[in-house]
Amino acid sequence: MSAVDGGWARAAAAADSGRLSPMSRTPLLFGLPGLCFLLITWQVVADGPLVRLDERLSGGLVHPDRFSELLADLGSVQVAVPVLTLALVLVALHNRATGLDRWWLPPAAAAALMLLVPAVIVPLKELVSRPGPPVMGPGTGFYPSGHTATAAVAYGAATLLLLPLLRSAGARGALLCVCVALNAGVAFGLVRRGYHWPLDVVASWCLCAVLLSALWLFVSRSTRRSSARTPSLRTGPS
Repeated sequence: MSAVDGGWARAAAAADSGRLSPMSRTPLLFGLPGLCFLLITWQVVADGPLVRLDERLSGGLVHPDRFSELLADLGSVQVAVPVLTLALVLVALHNRATGLDRWWLPPAAAAALMLLVPAVIVPLKELVSRPGPPVMGPGTGFYPSGHTATAAVAYGAATLLLLPLLRSAGARGALLCVCVALNAGVAFGLVRRGYHWPLDVVASWCLCAVLLSALWLFVSRSTRRSSARTPSLRTGPS
């Protein structure tokens, strides 16, 4: 079994060792964020009380400055996608070098997910047609946040693929912290600069949680199947 096989196997075993079975975890991975996204979307379309609270909150948070603009730019395609591309290349090279069966599958799945983001976000923007904060002037198409979705999928997918390659818990924890910090920075910058309402950002997080959960389940199950078919080349832990 290769190191990458072992990494995914350890991740799956850690998940399976919890109190929830794989079937019972599915509603948490997909149902809860999906339900939150539907609830927020309904409130935005119906101009419900959550929207009015969102607008009051935004009014107290918006303070455009250069720093918030730079943070928001971390969610742009020009910044986030190259970071993901670099991670995909590193993972593909590592998987191939270690002899992982179907070494190309995890990077290909993450790349496909990134390509899926505009196909999902753009129609939603057109359908909901939510106006932006006052500093953005007239116009619609601000819900859900595309920058938030780009950052969440790009940095999140890169993290999911790189985690099995890291041996120490400290390194994995540091990678997770970087991913969270990047996404939090993008969210803060978008709201602080006035590019998006807070609910635009939260809705994108909920939607991307579903997408990233699907990626994790697909890659982990595919890797476990590959590991089961590949005879171990040595004894002892990977």
